Amino acid sequence: MKKRVECRIEIGFAALIVLLAVYMPVSHYVFPQGSVFSLSLFSINVIGQIMSFALLALALDLVWGMAGMLSLGHGIFFGIGGYMMGMYLLNASYAKTHVLPDFMQYMGWSAFPPLWHLLSSFGAMLVLCVLFVVAVATLFGFVTFRSRINGVYFSIITQALTYALMLLLFINDVGLGGNNGLTGFTRILGFPLSSVSTQIGLAVVACLVLAAAYLLLRFLAGSNLGRALVAIRDDEARMRFLGYKTHVLKLLAWGLSAVLAALAGMLYVPQVGIVNPTIVSPSLSIEIAVWVAIGGRGTLIGAIVGAILVNGLKFWLTAAAPSVWPFILAGVTLLITIAMGRGLWGETRVALMRFSR
Repeated sequence: MKKRVECRIEIGFAALIVLLAVYMPVSHYVFPQGSVFSLSLFSINVIGQIMSFALLALALDLVWGMAGMLSLGHGIFFGIGGYMMGMYLLNASYAKTHVLPDFMQYMGWSAFPPLWHLLSSFGAMLVLCVLFVVAVATLFGFVTFRSRINGVYFSIITQALTYALMLLLFINDVGLGGNNGLTGFTRILGFPLSSVSTQIGLAVVACLVLAAAYLLLRFLAGSNLGRALVAIRDDEARMRFLGYKTHVLKLLAWGLSAVLAALAGMLYVPQVGIVNPTIVSPSLSIEIAVWVAIGGRGTLIGAIVGAILVNGLKFWLTAAAPSVWPFILAGVTLLITIAMGRGLWGETRVALMRFSR
């Protein structure tokens, strides 16, 4: 009975995300402006950004909630996806205008970098981004997991690498815009980024990718691999004693999580119109962990709920109470964390299971 109820909740949650994707264009084009059912372009853009953050939280919940690896460096993969998307978008802008971006002119470059032309196609960019992220995740994961680095030491290393990457990106000579980052995007897949339909389409795609990723991880959680990851989280030494190559299983989860985080970055950048070193700031990586903890670690749905709640409050409070919003947000976070040990969705899930008896 419990499994049936959980299955219905999980399918219903994915259906809600898909319904939101369908509702956004309908609300903008069908309902008159000013109607209670109408969503402004700004609101749709905010929803799209929040859905990207929810995908990022989902990626962390895979490795932290299921496998017990608290990464404070998932901003690295988010940033890789964002920067590679930015390079593709600048390729598209240059192909249309044949004018070098401002930072390239400032650097004294006379031509568009030949290496960047590898990212002139969206398909090529997507494949290269996934391959690069998997390579980075595999290299880091193999070294750390084989060395049996875990717990707080693993978290510190990931946080340090995030900080190092951010400092690297601030250097102008790296050729990625330095402090200002990459901006001036005009087209994506041949469509103008400034158009209403493109912005709505990006938000819709963010919702659909999130729903697909959630269903994929939900399937993974119920598989033998998912159960093995939970067992590693609970007692890795016993799993090794039983003959499992725990570093390989952790590496698989780590690689998949990295790819999902990179996809979140690729969805986020065209919606905000800029990518700079703050996308890999240590504070963002810590925020991701806060989203997951508030929603409920290890529940998948909780990661999405936490990201939506915190970022929704953040967008609202920055406009409603610009001078005190960090304190309000911190208070809400502390209240939920202390009062609800399992997180918002974790406690809700327990209540629903009791009610279904």
